[in-house]
Order: sequence, then C-alpha cells, then structure tokens
Amino acid sequence: MPAPTRTSRESWIDAGLAALADGGPDAVRVDALAQRLGVSRGGFYHQFDGRAAFLEELLDTWERRSTDEVLDRVEREGGDARTKAGKAGMLTFSAALLPVDLAVRDWSRRDDAVADRLKRVDDRRMDFLRRQFATSRADADDVEALALLAFSVAIGNHFVAADHGGRSRAQVLRRAGALLFE
Repeated sequence: MPAPTRTSRESWIDAGLAALADGGPDAVRVDALAQRLGVSRGGFYHQFDGRAAFLEELLDTWERRSTDEVLDRVEREGGDARTKAGKAGMLTFSAALLPVDLAVRDWSRRDDAVADRLKRVDDRRMDFLRRQFATSRADADDVEALALLAFSVAIGNHFVAADHGGRSRAQVLRRAGALLFE
C-alpha cells in the first residue's frame, strides 16, 4: 500500500521543528521528514515551495510560538512584573520550545539571516523584560542591567552543569528571580 501524500502543513512543520531541535538545519531533510511522518515526500511539495521556503516557515513558526504566543498569553493572564517575567521564561524555555530555541541559536552562528532573526526575537524578549523591571526601577541603567541579567540566567541556565550545594536548580532559579526583582 503506497504512503499517503496529503499531510497537513502543521504536521510537516512540527516534524521539521523536531528535526531542527534534534540535529540542526542539516537534519531538516524532506525524505527523512516524510519517513518520520509515514508519508510520501510528494505531499511536502503540495504544502511548501521547497526546502528553503520550509526552513523559513520553521523560523516563522518558532518566532511566533516563542514570542508572539508567549507574550500574548503572559499579558492575557496578567500579574505583577515578577509573575509575568517568570511565566514568560517558563513558557519560552519550556520542554517544547527550548530545544528549538537552542538549535536556532546554534544555527545563527553560521547563518547571518538566522542571526538577524534571532536578534529580532531577543530584542523583543529584552524589551519585554525592560518593561517589567521599569515598573519598579526608575534608573534606565538599572533596568537594562537587570533585564540582561534575567535574560542571561534564562538562557545560560541551560548550559551550566554545576551542582548547587544541595539545592535544586529550581530553588536557585527561584532565588535568582527574587533577587532580580528586589
């Protein structure tokens, strides 16, 4: 029985993001994705104008999910600045989004267009953090420093393999957040 050729655009994108997270842009191959989805590769070309367009769509989806959707949800659910910043970090670096974010960061080191997009995303994230810190700090230099520290902790935390003297990573991160918002 031949493999079906009609697979939803969303299914291809989700499979592409998973491949990107697993092995970077070189792992995003039409044949491998079709096999992963259990379909023929012909269905891919019903949805996308080729691999380059598909990679662009993956980046668009990553950007939308990790910024627009996260920030919209945070604003919709509300809370004080600390709550909003914490929720944004939790959502942005969730198990579903973190692997793709890390893959895009790695990819950006070799592709200027991806680096430009990552800068745009990080600028939006930093703007969000600036707004949160500005609710309790008047000094623009303090706001900028605190936003950078918070963002650095959110990203850098995923690269630190250290123990924390009997404390859990979650405990240390909660304390770091409390210190940032004192």
